Amino acid sequence: MKVITANRLLDGEAVWLGANVTWVERLAFAEVYEGKEAVADALTVARQAEADQKIVGAYDMDVTVEDGVIAAKRLRERIRAAGPTTHPQLGKQSGLASA
Repeated sequence: MKVITANRLLDGEAVWLGANVTWVERLAFAEVYEGKEAVADALTVARQAEADQKIVGAYDMDVTVEDGVIAAKRLRERIRAAGPTTHPQLGKQSGLASA
């Protein structure tokens, strides 16, 4: 299983391709793709978003889904999803209690 991730060009925020071709700021809202064809189609959507200068650096990343919760397999991706490695009250992870 994979999701598509990138950085939003406007502010550098890590984003994931969600439902209805939207870019979401939380991994929990990402669309999960299974199979090479589905991933290739999603990457085509991402390449168009890059051409439209909405995002940069799009790629697919491996995830697991357990009890409806999407989790990145690699440590690097878990860090990107959690937010910057700063004090927990300062990064986007500070808003997780309200998410």
